[in-house]
Amino acid sequence: MKIEFKENQKFTQWWVWLILITIGIIPIIGIYKQLILGKQFGDKPMSDLGLIIFSVSVFCLIAMFWFMRLKTEINENEIRINFFPFIKKQVNWTEIKSAEMVDYGFVGGWGIRPWTKHGTVYNMKGNKGLAIELLSGEKFLIGTQKEVELGKIIEKLV
Repeated sequence: MKIEFKENQKFTQWWVWLILITIGIIPIIGIYKQLILGKQFGDKPMSDLGLIIFSVSVFCLIAMFWFMRLKTEINENEIRINFFPFIKKQVNWTEIKSAEMVDYGFVGGWGIRPWTKHGTVYNMKGNKGLAIELLSGEKFLIGTQKEVELGKIIEKLV
């Protein structure tokens, strides 16, 4: 099946990475000070095991942001989204009641946002997306950075 539209998005906002890197430095300093130098880290230090668990948790959070992707593919039969590592969704055009490009504004952040007026929003940045309503009544929105190209494909396929 020929893919009419394809987009891969990831978090590229410099300020998100600045925050994550800053957060990631804290456990590195803590491990160095407490485990290598043998001095307590902070006024009320964690146990060594607690510090290790905290550090692994922080690094897993940073890794999640690094590997997180929103992949959208559209062909003449279906729309597929993969918000790695959280969700994979595939919808046939025969199941779709309406599909339109919208400016959805800021929905309280990026990622997966349930319970909005557009249903669940899947986005990485920006405020433009493809709002879809299924025949079943389910609604969801796929954010895009290629709104003009996606709009033309939707006009062609709907």
